[in-house]
Amino acid sequence: MMSSSRSLFRLLPLMAALAFPHLGAMAQRVGTKPAPVIPAPRTADYIVAVVNNELVTQVEVEQRIARAKEEAGRSGAKLPDDAALRKEVVEQLIDERVMITNARDSGAKVDDAELDRAVDNIASANKMTVPQLRERLKADGMDYTRFRANLRDQILAERSREREVNSRVKITDAEVDAYLAEQRAAKATRNEINLAQILLTLPENPSEAQVAEVQARMKTVQGRLQSGEPFELVAKAVSEDNNKERGGEIGSRPTDRLPDLFVAAVKDLPVGAVTPQPLRSPAGFHLLKVLSRASADVNTVTQTRARHILLRPSEQLSQDAAQRRLADFRAQILSGKRSFEDLAKAYSEDGSASRGGDLGWAAAGTFVPEFEITMNALQPGGISTPIVSRYGVHLIQVMERREIPIDPIKAREQARAALREKKFDAAYAEWIDDLRAKAFIEMREPPL
Repeated sequence: MMSSSRSLFRLLPLMAALAFPHLGAMAQRVGTKPAPVIPAPRTADYIVAVVNNELVTQVEVEQRIARAKEEAGRSGAKLPDDAALRKEVVEQLIDERVMITNARDSGAKVDDAELDRAVDNIASANKMTVPQLRERLKADGMDYTRFRANLRDQILAERSREREVNSRVKITDAEVDAYLAEQRAAKATRNEINLAQILLTLPENPSEAQVAEVQARMKTVQGRLQSGEPFELVAKAVSEDNNKERGGEIGSRPTDRLPDLFVAAVKDLPVGAVTPQPLRSPAGFHLLKVLSRASADVNTVTQTRARHILLRPSEQLSQDAAQRRLADFRAQILSGKRSFEDLAKAYSEDGSASRGGDLGWAAAGTFVPEFEITMNALQPGGISTPIVSRYGVHLIQVMERREIPIDPIKAREQARAALREKKFDAAYAEWIDDLRAKAFIEMREPPL
């Protein structure tokens, strides 16, 4: 996700209690009233906590625990023991409830177009049309109007967090000065390298036979180079990356914007030399040629104009489902069936959707690291595979890149954005603590 300086880009994933496909649990949600109104729990369910005028139920807790275990099983993440996991889940649900009630009280609004996009994504992720989703909700005892209202609450809570947490982050002029001095010192010692590559790709989780086949092809490529064929012509003929039409040229980049694997492999190579052995990465096998070296210009800054499609995971749209959906979008774009702009307008769940996902020109430090690292590795026109930040799943396309003279005012603005990013998590934790301190929270014991 992007820096906290950009509206709606600093959204922590709010797992609102819309537990599809078990949406019947939501029937226990109550409207805003002066004091909590507690309906009787359903059979085999009970109230775990009352938070202002919201309920946390045992059904929700068990669903969230099951989801956490399912995700951990796929990713290999380690979870705490069952008792500690249940405590974490209950605390998370309480945090969500206090955020939702705070957001409602703020008076902010979500327009119907944004809400429609969110509903569309939930339906698509569950391989349904919106009418089919409405029928499924009805069958599970959830009124569609209430479902939309709950989803609106989720979006409102995210906006409230963006606004209120940012207001707590304070950056002094002295901090900005120190940050800029560090950046200038780092850039003064940073070199730029222009590389070309020949890439032979591997599938995800390749078999030994697939690896051996690509290695054999790469040996043939090395033989062609050793016999005197120009690197750029061989790259155009066999390379399997987006740079092949430019003879494999990746472009001149600072070393901190290149994979560490590449930087280490070419650090002792003179200009014009090719790596003696192929490099293995998750993408496949690479041969690199050093085209040029230069010192970075401390008086200029690199800016990138990118666009993205953002899907925010929820109970209805798992992280894996969002990644699969964006992978399908990528395939549609590359095949020419749909344009990036049209898909962003139709499906992206942030404020850039109306602009086709266009994020404008941005310098280093504008976006959070997960997003920025992926963006920096792309050439203009390149489209990433789906990447996960702590705020959602993104499909990124770099539209343009440029070097411009440093504007002192903009440099300070960017420094403030980067420093705000570093302070955001602590401010967020403080904000949640304050909301909880003001909230009515009553824990309930399980029925006998």
